[in-house]
Amino acid sequence: MVYPVFLDLRGLRCAVIGGGPASEAKVSALLDAGAHVVVIGPELTPRLEAWAAAGRIEVLRRPYRPGDLEGVWLAISASEDQSLTRAAWQEAEQRRIFFNAVDDPPHCRFIAGAVYRQGDLVVAVSTSGKAPALAVRLRDRIASTLGPEYAAFLALAGEVREEIARRVPDPEARRAVWYRVVDSDILHRLRRADATGARERLWELLREAEQR
Repeated sequence: MVYPVFLDLRGLRCAVIGGGPASEAKVSALLDAGAHVVVIGPELTPRLEAWAAAGRIEVLRRPYRPGDLEGVWLAISASEDQSLTRAAWQEAEQRRIFFNAVDDPPHCRFIAGAVYRQGDLVVAVSTSGKAPALAVRLRDRIASTLGPEYAAFLALAGEVREEIARRVPDPEARRAVWYRVVDSDILHRLRRADATGARERLWELLREAEQR
């Protein structure tokens, strides 16, 4: 059984061992999360080379060596050399670093699920490492129901969150306001690209809450 969590990795040093296509996908996801990524491997894919040339990633152009995980918060091994993966796993365990080895569940302290993003909306599906392909298919089904209106909704929610907290200081009352907002027709209006109407409806609901 796994504990689902979303990590804030902004500015934190994260290591990816290996420079092949599997590493590329992991690096891309970490960069999207704002992590400081160091890639450890003697050879890199053209895309990783481009990121290195642009200064987007740090590179150690050699195989992993014990000690490379010093100062790292999270590490992923996508190396085909199982001896390197096992050595990195041992170092990660000693340093209490969350570690993931691609297609190697016994050497994983966390599992990266199949992820769908729509703006600030992030949906991740995991099968606890049993059937990643099923996780991908389930993610795709979910993605088909969640369009750009959800990203617009969250952008709007971010604009008014502090104002709602100021106007409705009671936690229970504020929670009720948010449920009324979520259950309203705001998403429907955004789906029709009616951003003005959605914003007006939100403030209408807030005024009603203040009068309760």
